[in-house]
Amino acid sequence: MGIVLGIDPGTAVTGYGVVSRGDDGAVSLLECGVIRTSTGEALADRIREIFLGIQEVIERFQPSSVAVEDVFQGKNVRSALTLGHARGAILLAAALQELAIAEYSPREIKKAVVGTGGATKDQVAYMVQRHLRLKTPPTPSDAADGVAAALCHCFVSGSSVR
Repeated sequence: MGIVLGIDPGTAVTGYGVVSRGDDGAVSLLECGVIRTSTGEALADRIREIFLGIQEVIERFQPSSVAVEDVFQGKNVRSALTLGHARGAILLAAALQELAIAEYSPREIKKAVVGTGGATKDQVAYMVQRHLRLKTPPTPSDAADGVAAALCHCFVSGSSVR
């Protein structure tokens, strides 16, 4: 499968995790972190920051695929629309590199990583720690969620992309 970049989109904080899956199926963490945007800036500037940040991670790690968390269907329509802009920047960065893109709902990611679609953020972080044999869970939680998206793709897709 190679290298998978998992992304938890957000307009203020976008979490990402880069994992490598060997031929033996073993998965290891290469890097995780967040892209923080300037909350006082215009939306267009924040979207540019997300695009450039994801583009830089792609250039450094050359993943074979990208797993992106889908928009959460919450009560706030405005938040969902704004999050859609962030996802668009992420999808464009991956598409420009002609990477395979997989999209998973938050529930699908939690089910694949924790075993239940209703898992809490703490449970997700703990299971990411366990799956990757890390000393501590990745922080902040947005980074752990990015790693969880990458792990979900490794666990669910095997060697193919949906």
